[in-house]
Amino acid sequence: MATTMTVKGQVTIPKKVREALRLSPGDRVAFDVNRAGQVVVQKADPRPSIRRDRFESARGRAQVPWRTDDLMALLRDAD
Repeated sequence: MATTMTVKGQVTIPKKVREALRLSPGDRVAFDVNRAGQVVVQKADPRPSIRRDRFESARGRAQVPWRTDDLMALLRDAD
């Protein structure tokens, strides 16, 4: 089963291979070369969700003595 590479280096994965790997549009594919010089193609792990909470790693780590109500009262300046 052969395919032609475009000038951009892109190739079409043949349908038989897509079906064997259960690939769908948008799936990630990993390429590797084994010791025999053969190219190994496999379905890659999906990317982490782009909508991941970017503050999750920092949540609960602040060392601030202020309570939320105290801070809000200070910011509102109850004069």
